[in-house]
This record gives sequence, C-alpha cells and structure tokens, in this order.
Amino acid sequence: MSINWPEITAKLPSEKTAAAKAKRKELFNQMDPNGNGYLSLAEVDKGLRDTLQCDEVFDCKPAIIRAFNSAKDVAPSRTKHSDDFVTRREFRVLMVALRQYFELWQMFDEVDTGDDRRVDKDEFRKAMPLLESWGVQVPDPDATFKEIDTNGGGQILFGEFCKWALKHSLDLTDDDD
Repeated sequence: MSINWPEITAKLPSEKTAAAKAKRKELFNQMDPNGNGYLSLAEVDKGLRDTLQCDEVFDCKPAIIRAFNSAKDVAPSRTKHSDDFVTRREFRVLMVALRQYFELWQMFDEVDTGDDRRVDKDEFRKAMPLLESWGVQVPDPDATFKEIDTNGGGQILFGEFCKWALKHSLDLTDDDD
C-alpha cells in the first residue's frame, strides 16, 4: 500500500487555524447530506470516499471504524443521539484520528505479509527491522507478541496492534508528520 501522505493530510484538515476550520466546516457539510449536524459511520465512510478519492485509504475500513469510534464520544452529549454519531464539535478530532489510524493501518498492512488482516508470530518476528525503523526496540519478539495478542488467539488483530503501537508511539518514516 502506497499512500500520498501530504495529499491525505491536506484533505483531512486538523490544524487549529482559521483556514483549516473553514475547510472542516465545508467538509462536514459535504458529509452531512441531511443537515442534521450528526455524522454516522456510513456518512463518514462515503464522505471519505468522495473527498479523499484514494482507494488505498478507502479500503482500510478497520482504520475508519476505529477513528470514528474514538472521535464520537469526545464532546459531551447534547442529545440522546449524539454519542452514536460524530458531531461538528468532534469533527476536528475525527480528522486527527483518521490520519493516525490510516498510518497505523499502513504499518499493520506492512507487517501482515499474508494479507489476511492478522499477524501471526512468524510475520511479527520478520517485522523486527520495520518496528525498529518506526521507533520501537523489541528485545524478545515472542514475549512482545504475547503481550500484543491480548485475546490469546495466536494472531495479532488490527485493534490489538493499534493499542500497542499507540502505547509505544510508533511512527512511519515515510509519512509527512
């Protein structure tokens, strides 16, 4: 998977500037076709497809879902429905989360050489040079694998990888942040 990070970052305005705020307002309005002030996961998904026009990013649904779920509960509830949706007040957080989870998805995808959306112990062992390039030393790959595989299924899932990667501040070397 090859992502044009400067292009993606430009299309996900998250800076705290007047220009970025204006872009977010326009983008939110495009993603909110019924104008109710709430974005469902489906609206975010469709909005990203239409806005980003990047198949590599659109194909990483697990990253979109994680970003959506991390953003939707940030602002205090104002109605009984607001905890199920991303509101305008949470939209900047969604932009930040999408960028972060897209990066984590690319990392996960590089480690998952079997392309089955799971990382087995052998794939993990072989990924040590990648992990080191992303800023983490793994002195005992087997123990670390067991630590990451929190459900004990013998495979590292994307959610498990995200928790571990965020805890260790992994960072791609070829992105633009």
